[in-house]
This record gives sequence, C-alpha cells and structure tokens, in this order.
Amino acid sequence: MTTTHAPAPPSGKAAVATLGALAVATGALESVVTPTLPLLQRELDMSPAEGALLSIVLLVTGALITPIAGTLGDRYGGKRVVVRLMAVVCAGGLVSALAPNLPVLLLGQVLQGAMVGALPLSFILVRAHLPAGESKVAIGVVSGLFVGGAMAGTLAAGPVAEGLSRHWMFALPTFAVIGATVLVHRLMPHDPPRRTDGAGIDWPGLVLLSGTLVTLMLVLGLGADLVAQPLVLLGLVVLLAAFGTGWVAVERRAASPMVDLRMLTRPAVGKSCVLTFLICVGTSAATYLVPQLFAVPADTYGFGASATAIGFFLLPGALAASLAGPISGIGVRRFGSRAVVTAGVLIMAAGLLGLAAAHTEIWHLVVGKALVALANGLCVTAMVTRTATSVDLGDTGIATGLVLVTRVIGFAVGVQVTGAILTAGTPAGSKIPAESAFVAGFVLAAAVTALSLLVVRTMSKGVKE
Repeated sequence: MTTTHAPAPPSGKAAVATLGALAVATGALESVVTPTLPLLQRELDMSPAEGALLSIVLLVTGALITPIAGTLGDRYGGKRVVVRLMAVVCAGGLVSALAPNLPVLLLGQVLQGAMVGALPLSFILVRAHLPAGESKVAIGVVSGLFVGGAMAGTLAAGPVAEGLSRHWMFALPTFAVIGATVLVHRLMPHDPPRRTDGAGIDWPGLVLLSGTLVTLMLVLGLGADLVAQPLVLLGLVVLLAAFGTGWVAVERRAASPMVDLRMLTRPAVGKSCVLTFLICVGTSAATYLVPQLFAVPADTYGFGASATAIGFFLLPGALAASLAGPISGIGVRRFGSRAVVTAGVLIMAAGLLGLAAAHTEIWHLVVGKALVALANGLCVTAMVTRTATSVDLGDTGIATGLVLVTRVIGFAVGVQVTGAILTAGTPAGSKIPAESAFVAGFVLAAAVTALSLLVVRTMSKGVKE
C-alpha cells in the first residue's frame, strides 16, 4: 500500500527568504525618485518646494499606514496583512508609471507609501518563523536587503529614465514587487494572530494624525514664503497644535489606538523613537541635498550631472547602507545597541560636517554620502532590533511601527527643512540656490545628529532595558 505524504511546509529560513525577495523589490521601487528628482523636476516643471513634496509624500503615507499595519499584523497575522498592503503598493507603482503629470504622480506615490507598513510586518513574520537568537540577525538581513534593493533602484533608475522614459523606471520595479508578492503568498506559512482584542480601526486617530502631518509639512514647506503673511502662518501653527493635541488626547483614550502611546513610556521604545527621529533628520539632508548639488550646473559650483551619473555617484552610499543592516544586527548581538548607535552617530556627524566643509570634487560628495548612509543603516537597524527584542512577541508590530513612524516623520521633516533652506537661499530671478544654502543645510543636519548623543548616553549597554 502506497502512502501519500503531504508536502512539507517551507522552513523558517526559506520563508524569511521570500521576505528578502520582497524587501529587494520594494526597496528598488521606493528608491527611484531620489536619483531622478532633478530630471522629474525638469520634465514636470516642478519648483524646489514641489520636488521636496514629491520626495516625501510616500513617507508621509507610510507614517499613517505603518501603525495600522503593525496593529493589524499582530491581530490577524503578518502574512495576511502584508499581501494586501502589497496589492496597494503594486497599484500605486502602476499609477506612477502611467502618470502624465505631477498630481497623478503624487497619487501613485501616496499608494506606494503602503510599502513602509510592510517592514514591521516583516519583523512579525521573522520572529514567528525563527528562533529568538536567529531573529536578531534575520531582522538585520531583511533590513539590509531592503537597502540592497534601494541600491539597485538607485543605480538603474537614471539609465532607465533616460534610455526609455520616466514611466518605465516605475514600471519595472513594480513588476518585481508583483512577482515577490506572489512568492510570499504561495510560500510563506500563515502565522497565528498574536492579539485577539477584536477592536476596530481607530479612524478618529487616523484622521487627526493625517491632519497633523499634512499641516506640519505645510508649515515647514511654506514657512519661509509666509513670513510676509504672519496671520496665515500663525493660523497654520495654531491648526497644527490643535491637530496634534487632539490626536494625543484621542490616542490616550481610545480602546484600540492606532499608535499605542503608552509604548513610549517604555525606556527602550521611547529612547529609540527620539534617537531615530534625530538621526533621520540628519540623514535626510544628505539624501536630498547631495543629488541636488550634483545637478547644479557645472559652470557655477556644481557638476551638471545627469540622472544616470547621479545614480552612479549614489551607488557607494547605497552599498554602504546595504551592508550596514547585517553589520548592525551582528553588532547589537555582540556589543549592545548603545555601542552601535554611538559609532553610527559619530560617523554621521563627521560625514555631514565633511560635506559642509568640502564639496568641490565629486569624490567629496560620494564619500560623505556613503558615510551618512552607513551610519544611518547602523543606527536605525540597531534601534529597530533593540525595540523588536525588548517587547512581548504580541507587541512587536506596534513597537517597531512606532520606531518606523518616527523614522518617516524625521526624514520628512528634514527634507522639508532643507528644501526650505534651498528655496530661501535661491536669489531672485534664479533657479540655482546659493552655495551657502547647501552649507547651511549640512551644518544644521550635523548639529541635530550630534544632539542624539545626549540620548545615547542614557541607554543601557545591553539590548534590553
């Protein structure tokens, strides 16, 4: 008699490998705007402020989606939610690929922002399918693969946009995301829900947080232009305060808040959020300013680089960031999060100050950007790993979601501030910012990064607190 055996389920490592494939694909899709932003600004006739908005709108959407995704992942299982999020991302990628103008492209980027919520879900799935000791390194590997995908996207976006069109630079990575999502759906085992409270989505909290973030971006992006209209600026500030206060009040009283602010009272989570915000404000300066500086005409103080050349110049930074994830995971495991974060902060501050002091040669910018990217990868991965392993398994999505929301907000704030600095530093009748505006942006970012050392000193030496 022949016995038929059911096929064996995928191993934990094989399941995590599918997450790695998805991380590479989404990283590539997320990264295509950065090296081609000057090209997009020319083709779509965007102002510097509109360019800054395009570079962060995906992240702002991610800040709204991430806490909801983490909560739903804890409640219903990470695989179930991540597949649905990726369907939204794929739709956004196709909209961006077909976009004829800036408003439609912004819509596509809004939909693509759902990919940010996939990161805490990945951490849920890693912890569900690997032993505790292996999960720390695996989280770093998945984070590193996401950055590795970003490296590929950064390198390929320029040649694709210039050789084919800007439409294809969105379409090709979108096809890769579709394929990786199918792999996750077919090969990833279902993970059991970790929370069973059954409460619904915190829609009031979502609306108030949306208003807070949108108003914050308006204040930062338009503040310099509204100095001559103080009543309008004051009105926006009052509106921002009202949205922010209302959101905190609602979240503190909600039965199932979209962002559990009580998590911030835990030292490991609260300090990780503060550090992540400060570090990402610093990182955003190099991310936004360096490509803009490459594109400044060569007959002034820039290099007149094409989108293809900019992608090539950014490649060492992307490579450094891809290596930083695994290195940080191993470093946290051996030396503790404080040592890794301290090293990262010092490297980043040195890189930003170096960019402010020396940016007359291409290699100055390449090395400075690579140092900042390496430092950011070390710090953020250490913060996420530290947070993920310091809370109960059922709270993994909520806790890491808080850190990732902070990362997104820090980056968005930094980009808007540096964009405003460039706008304010652009002489009347010119489209080229003064060189001093770039210097001011780098110095400000270095100062904010250095402030994080005050928080690092209060961290415990181990991973947990």
